[in-house]
Amino acid sequence: MERLKRRQDFVAAARAHYAAMPGLVVQMRARGDGAPPRVGFTATKKIGNAVVRNRVKRRLRELARLGLSAEARPGHDYVLIGRAPTPERAFPDLENDLSAALKRLHRTAHPPADKGTP
Repeated sequence: MERLKRRQDFVAAARAHYAAMPGLVVQMRARGDGAPPRVGFTATKKIGNAVVRNRVKRRLRELARLGLSAEARPGHDYVLIGRAPTPERAFPDLENDLSAALKRLHRTAHPPADKGTP
């Protein structure tokens, strides 16, 4: 699965649909093309120091490798955002969080709320 690397792609995904779960937040943006899905990962400084943030991103990458590749739709961008409980949360619980978030996002048809971003 292709990775998101440009800030512009992350910002576009932040304006789209999202689902917040106890272990992570998933943002999804429909690009409108038939290209393979892309995925990006984020862990903010609120989570902890660099060691903790890197551990969170490694866990999110493994989640995407195992679960997202089967459920992701072509022409969509996904951003997985780590939360404070992500480093200690059991991996099967994180898998369940990701699966539930994707189900919620894929059935959502109404536009996202305005988050006040310009």
